[in-house]
Amino acid sequence: MTSQVSSPAEQADEAVVGEQRKAAGAKDVRRLDRVIIRFAGDSGDGMQLTGDRFTSETASFGNDLSTLPNFPAEIRAPAGTLPGVSSFQLHFADHDILTPGDAPNVLVAMNPAALKANIADMPRGAEIIVNTDEFTKRALQKVGYGSNPLEDGSLDGYHLHPVPLTTLTVEALKEFDLTRKEAERSKNMFALGLLSWMYHRPTEGTEKFLTSKFAKKPDIAAANIAAFRAGWNFGETTEDFAVSYEVAPAVKAFPPGTYRNISGNLALAYGLVAASRQADLPLFLGSYPITPASDILHELSRHKNFGVRTFQAEDEIAGIGAALGAAFGGSLAVTTTSGPGVALKSETIGLAVSLELPLLIVDIQRGGPSTGLPTKTEQADLLQAMYGRNGEAPVPVVAPRTPADCFDAALEAARIALTYRTPVFLLSDGYLANGSEPWRVPDLEELPDLRVRFAQGPNHTLDDGTEVFWPYKRDPRTLARPWAIPGTPGLEHRIGGIEKQDGTGNISYDPANHDFMVRTRQAKVDGIEVPDVEVDDPHGARTLVLGWGSTYGPITAAVRRLRAAGESVAQAHLRHLNPFPRNLGEVLRGYDKVVVPEMNLGQLATLIRAKYLVDATSYNQVNGMPFKAEQLATALKEAIDD
Repeated sequence: MTSQVSSPAEQADEAVVGEQRKAAGAKDVRRLDRVIIRFAGDSGDGMQLTGDRFTSETASFGNDLSTLPNFPAEIRAPAGTLPGVSSFQLHFADHDILTPGDAPNVLVAMNPAALKANIADMPRGAEIIVNTDEFTKRALQKVGYGSNPLEDGSLDGYHLHPVPLTTLTVEALKEFDLTRKEAERSKNMFALGLLSWMYHRPTEGTEKFLTSKFAKKPDIAAANIAAFRAGWNFGETTEDFAVSYEVAPAVKAFPPGTYRNISGNLALAYGLVAASRQADLPLFLGSYPITPASDILHELSRHKNFGVRTFQAEDEIAGIGAALGAAFGGSLAVTTTSGPGVALKSETIGLAVSLELPLLIVDIQRGGPSTGLPTKTEQADLLQAMYGRNGEAPVPVVAPRTPADCFDAALEAARIALTYRTPVFLLSDGYLANGSEPWRVPDLEELPDLRVRFAQGPNHTLDDGTEVFWPYKRDPRTLARPWAIPGTPGLEHRIGGIEKQDGTGNISYDPANHDFMVRTRQAKVDGIEVPDVEVDDPHGARTLVLGWGSTYGPITAAVRRLRAAGESVAQAHLRHLNPFPRNLGEVLRGYDKVVVPEMNLGQLATLIRAKYLVDATSYNQVNGMPFKAEQLATALKEAIDD
């Protein structure tokens, strides 16, 4: 995600752009508090790039924002078909927002398939900009249109803007030495220029981006910039767009600081680098590419100057094996994957539990089972993270709640792994990974001190007075064993998957020892210090909404709507899923009703019922998309009234 550094407080002066436009032009300029735009087209139409650029300029302007990219799993899905539609939704506002929005105010449809795939989400009165050049008889038939929706009156309830985007783009680029096909590829930049004019987005950043992206092809860069400017000028001059809109910077939504737009995967990668620096350890990533986790591998591979080493392995098992070896060697070790990869890594995760070494397992959850929905989101790996290994193999679980929060969650997962010498699951998902929002760049003084002490010499005295090193002699507070770097004189010790003898680490088949080691490993995880769960309950509600992970935004937006309508409802959100916060049981027992919305079939609710004997009510969705705020508000209202 290309981003611009910005401070919303410092961007307030940019609102004068609209005032200047009002004074200079005859067109009406209307002020809005928020807008939801969706770009949609073929997966080869550049909708993700278009949305990314509009998002970056919106971030630089100082609006709060939230995005929802949505694209096919195929690299190049069949052109003009419904399965091949790629979209990018952006919600931006002059105030604090939490979701990409329920229903778009504006749809940019590059072809009939994009229109048909998205029209059901559009409320009456919304603006629809369509590329009329693509509405041919064959293209309409391909997606099941019996007649042209631009002509048959079916879109009369919308503000329809028919624009021959392809023709206008080719005409704008006729002076360039490009084939028609090459020129047509810039139509997404024409559309971006038009939308940038409509919503007064800055343009300098996009032009610099295009110049940089196509630095080795200056003619292509110039053509794209020309198409972008032509789209802007078209909006300025055409009679079809009589109104443009202003959305002021969200000055009051953010505390002072330096902000940038950031996606969840990028924030997570930065969090891992920050953790390694705060721990004063080299960062090692052993990974195998898998959607939607691959961007973390891509990003970390750029940061060798921070002591980061990335290894793209031949498969998932090799990736985590290399990471565990790096942990044994004294690195902050990470492996990244999605649900199917976790299944393949499970035996090595169990080995990490047995060896009691710090290892971060980053699972960017996606729709399953098996290959499932590679580019869609889900929260269905919680029970796999909790129990998806043979034997008793407890692993702490941490989950971020927003794209920006992925940075802090990575630091927290590293803290637990390093302090307690244990593998740790970090459960993000596709919605967080690909979505983006403003992130305040923290000061170094705000970051935790994660430095660790490696074992340096003997730590145990035998009955005969001999001083020896025991690799499984534990810290009495954390139950963590010492971390001994290979090659340190006198600290040689045995490792392997067979059960260890308490203290010495020697192979042991003793039943009593095995019972003790199993219970000790469990006690270590149970004893991890995590903050109490905080409850937002300003009115003494009887109903609590409990969430985890990426449901935070939709739940919070739904709770706000209910409270604005006079309803009393409490909210709590979990970052730590194993162990649970110490006060969670007391919190749950303080409410008559507990509702748990999840993008699965009720996995957290199952854990809550089992551990606390609370009759939690599940509200579930597994359609590959995040919850909508209105949908959740309706469900929660029914739960309150029940």
